[in-house]
Amino acid sequence: MSRHIRAIIITLVLFGFGFIIGTMISRGTAQSTIPDNPALGMIPRSLTTLPQGNVNNDELTRAQIYQRVSPSVVSITVTRPGTFNTDTEVGGSGFVIDYNGHIVTNAHVVANASEIIVYFVDGTITRATLVGADLDSDLAVIKVDLSPDRLLPVTFGNVDSLFVGQSVLALGSPFGQDWTLTAGIISALNRTITGLSNYRIGSVIQTDAPINPGNSGGPLFNMQGEVIGVNSQIVSQTRANSGIGFSVPADLVQRVANELIQNGRVDYSYLGIYGGDVTLTLIEQLGLPNNQRGVVVSDTEVRSPARLAGIRTMTVSGQGTNNARVISADIIVAINGTPIPNFAEMIAYLAKYTRPNDVITLTVLRDGALIDLPLTLGSRRQ
Repeated sequence: MSRHIRAIIITLVLFGFGFIIGTMISRGTAQSTIPDNPALGMIPRSLTTLPQGNVNNDELTRAQIYQRVSPSVVSITVTRPGTFNTDTEVGGSGFVIDYNGHIVTNAHVVANASEIIVYFVDGTITRATLVGADLDSDLAVIKVDLSPDRLLPVTFGNVDSLFVGQSVLALGSPFGQDWTLTAGIISALNRTITGLSNYRIGSVIQTDAPINPGNSGGPLFNMQGEVIGVNSQIVSQTRANSGIGFSVPADLVQRVANELIQNGRVDYSYLGIYGGDVTLTLIEQLGLPNNQRGVVVSDTEVRSPARLAGIRTMTVSGQGTNNARVISADIIVAINGTPIPNFAEMIAYLAKYTRPNDVITLTVLRDGALIDLPLTLGSRRQ
């Protein structure tokens, strides 16, 4: 990348001292560099003891959570075939989700792996196999062959009860420093990020808890020690944490993990629209209330469920000129009676509550009137 290009990189926080898969916001291109070998610790580790003496309640709570959840969190080393018959090692994080040895991590952590090695906090080292990876959500499930008495699955929290300002903890292996605990808050909710495909991930949690390369695939905990997300990306002009990190929400993680374990793939529902959020320009041109919200449909794909249901393409006069003006546009304001304020919420709703072939009702604002359109969802292309 030219040193003259100054663009923020959304970094998939995969450790490797040099390995970054990023999305260049200003140019839409990806960048990766070759990693050095990860400096993951190879010696047995014991859990820290609870602090004694002059500690406050917050410190004690964090220490208690760390002691309780550390056995559930793992460090991961991945070997990938490199160029000129050389292998490349990268690393990330993950966490145990059941007594069958299934572990959740990011898809970009285990991509193209020829070997996956998992490290537990008690010093256990074992190989893992890939169960399945979902590029759309950037999530994957791997499996280790250990007896149930040596596994401690995490508990998932309720993401519907999350709030901005809520305290959170991230646990992982930033820069190979395994089982590193960092603390922060939920900075925002309902963000969207791009997965490893052309599709976006909705209802993403934004946090200022320090997340760095190596935290990828690791858990974000609430202060009850429950997993509320999988740490996946950061926004930074460097490879280091800038206080803006993103976690895939736990409800989507559970759905994806279950389907990968059962079917080896995830089938998402498909609507088939192009669009975006309501803007001030659109409000002014269509004479809408200033608090109008929803998803503005600019176009629909050929033979898509949306087009077959009668969703209309935006009509624009003077297109391609400085005098272009929207004449009419369908605005999706609800699905099955649930308000849809923006595109991110629509993505999240479809991923969380619907499956292919489900029949839903879209409430559409068209020419000042609300209409309900029944629609049978399709299956998203892989």
